[in-house]
Amino acid sequence: MRLKGKRAFITAAGQGIGRAIAESYAREGAEVTATDLNGDLLQGLQGTTFALDVTDKASLTRAIEAAAPDILVNCAGFVHAGALLDATDDDFDFAMTLNVRSQFHSMQAALPGMIQRGGGSIVNIASIAGSIVAAPNRCIYGASKAAVIGLTKSVALDYVTKGIRVNCICPGTVDSPSLHDRLRAMGDYEEALKAFNARQPMGRIGTPQEIAHLAVYLGSDESAFTTGQAHVIDGGWATG
Repeated sequence: MRLKGKRAFITAAGQGIGRAIAESYAREGAEVTATDLNGDLLQGLQGTTFALDVTDKASLTRAIEAAAPDILVNCAGFVHAGALLDATDDDFDFAMTLNVRSQFHSMQAALPGMIQRGGGSIVNIASIAGSIVAAPNRCIYGASKAAVIGLTKSVALDYVTKGIRVNCICPGTVDSPSLHDRLRAMGDYEEALKAFNARQPMGRIGTPQEIAHLAVYLGSDESAFTTGQAHVIDGGWATG
């Protein structure tokens, strides 16, 4: 029970990585508050669950302040597909609002309470695609996730003496409902899946539970000496 006695607030916990983290945190003894834009997806999760639009700063702030989390996990995000000349200002604005600004606002909401209580852990979900490696047709997504890494490192440095640890997880391709939606949108689902698997040196994509294992470690006191890091978990993609 590595998270026993800790309160955790998790966004986009309805499916994929977010749900795996919420389930793992509950198993490890955390008091979990799990949120998602689609509240129906939260059925079956332990703890407090409710629908939340993380792009609504006022609602996000109220929810986090009420939960008073010791651990904040920012999972909400969107994968925009397309090269630079395919992208629009609206695409860019939406990605930055959801992928970056929501994490900016959630950390602003969580930090005062964490400081007052003497510490806390923030786990931001970034991506290997961005400042670590380039992925085709991911210019906006890559820019937003690179921003998450930069934001994570800056906040970690500013609050390291306050007992606050801030890290981000940079997954490679991970099995999730949103991934399968993107594969279907590419036209030939089976060929697209083969290509995604082949891109990983291990020959397979990751599982949400594998990401959740790392999130448990970063939320727990086991990682007490770890902050400001972009933790790559990608099946070896970045080594290529």
